[in-house]
Amino acid sequence: MKKIEIQIIKNQVQQTATLEVDRKTRTLIFSTHDGLTKKHTAEDLYQCFGLLRADFPEITFLCKGAKINVHPSRMSSQMSAGLVAYEVRKGYPTDEDDVVRIFDYEENDLTNDIKKQENHYKLWIESITPTNRLSTEC
Repeated sequence: MKKIEIQIIKNQVQQTATLEVDRKTRTLIFSTHDGLTKKHTAEDLYQCFGLLRADFPEITFLCKGAKINVHPSRMSSQMSAGLVAYEVRKGYPTDEDDVVRIFDYEENDLTNDIKKQENHYKLWIESITPTNRLSTEC
């Protein structure tokens, strides 16, 4: 397992927490210096991180993966086990500049509700999907 240090806000104090990440088993183990710990295994590590955040709504996770507009594509989930995702912008398709690592530091537009991220992702897909119109031109 690979250890990653992340920043969290717990009891209104910013502190360091540790994530142990296993890409092969899609397992994430979270621990804090005061002994708080939680383990999740899911389809990918992005989903594990979503489950973890749901377990601790009182903790703010200062990570890209907690940002409302960050979501993996199917391909990025499969290739990276969910460690990378896209930071999407309504009305714009993604490109390589939009790829982020989900445990990199972020402090803006954060949520602990993965459903909000999924809803935002659906709205983004709709924003880039061309409308089907019948053409009257020949």
